[in-house]
Amino acid sequence: MPAQLAINQGTPVRTREWPLWPRPAKGTAEALSQVLASARWSLSGPYRGVESFERRFARDFAHYVGAAHCVPAASGTASLMLAMEACGVGAGDEVIVPGLSWVASASTVVGVNAVPVFADIDPDTWCVDPAAVEAAITPATRAVAVVHLYSAVADLAALREIADRHGLALIEDCAQAHGAVYRGRRVGTHGRAGTFSMQHSKVLTSGEGGAVVTDDAELARRVEHLRADGRCYPAAAPSAGAMELVETGELMGNNRCLSEFHAAVLVEQLKELDELNARRARNAAVLDGLLTELGCRPQQTSPGTDSRTYYVYGARLPEGELVGVDIARVTAALTAELGFSVVPSYRPLPVNKLYDPTSRRRYAIGEDYEKRIDASRFQLPVCEGLAQRAFTLHHAALLGDEADMHDIAAAVRKVLANSAELAA
Repeated sequence: MPAQLAINQGTPVRTREWPLWPRPAKGTAEALSQVLASARWSLSGPYRGVESFERRFARDFAHYVGAAHCVPAASGTASLMLAMEACGVGAGDEVIVPGLSWVASASTVVGVNAVPVFADIDPDTWCVDPAAVEAAITPATRAVAVVHLYSAVADLAALREIADRHGLALIEDCAQAHGAVYRGRRVGTHGRAGTFSMQHSKVLTSGEGGAVVTDDAELARRVEHLRADGRCYPAAAPSAGAMELVETGELMGNNRCLSEFHAAVLVEQLKELDELNARRARNAAVLDGLLTELGCRPQQTSPGTDSRTYYVYGARLPEGELVGVDIARVTAALTAELGFSVVPSYRPLPVNKLYDPTSRRRYAIGEDYEKRIDASRFQLPVCEGLAQRAFTLHHAALLGDEADMHDIAAAVRKVLANSAELAA
């Protein structure tokens, strides 16, 4: 007789603590102390005769991803909006986005008064399906914003070919893929621009933050202006005490800048990114094997992926198991067994309660526009099917050792063995 589930007052599989995230890199405290003593806490503050941490991070991260330019920003959301506007996306334009993603994939599009068009996903990678992207193109399409979701890299070769053939900007949303490599190049460098988030949960984090990377010097200059109220860095450093940002009048912007505190944290965190990514990948490979033996289907990545970044580990329940049981009930049972949060995948954006432009009057700019941004007009069967069967774990679960992976597999095994208990 299987042991009773922890969610029903049984004994959990695990009671030991899990690794915590985020955690500071070795030099973080010293870097923050330097900012505190510098009398410059923002790039919009007076120049003090030394290079800002913001510029240091921009240079280091551009070198890391292999891009010519990096413009840091306040968040991943800000970075996406900056990239879209810099690529010429504006009022009434359509941007094709994946139907399964965090809400920012859609809210940033309406944030620049454009129209998100939701495309279905590949059932194996959970990233946007290139065939669905091509089918969604209309004369109003201006860009494709592809998300490398959870631990997968999207099919960049196919998406790039489609974008180029139709004259569209390909924007890579790499918020969940810092360090992933596709066909010899890091993600973020395969389209016209790549965007990153450094929010609390990300594998490279400063609590909040973001960045836009590109090889296009003119696009990078537009991003600089857009994120700093229409100002940009000069060709040469000013005298100490003068403002470093120059008011060019080229392009009106807003304040979406990264503070010196956030930049200082990122300079240090970046030094440890590859080591931690490698540890997650090793543990994910072990977990893949264990869960596959149980009949689960771990998330796959596109052919051409050289290395993955495990922001979230995802897998689909075995075929025929726990049919008819709400996935939220299944993940609650796994959470109770592990003492670590296990959650369903994102809800498909057309039915995600976080995407609701009608809740804000700023988007009530005309009856036609309001109809176009109504997500209920989209049917995404692959997204909907996955959302009913997938479970996910944050990357902190992969920062331990192989014994932790066996605990996760034991919890899944126990829940599958007690399916009748969950269905009751």
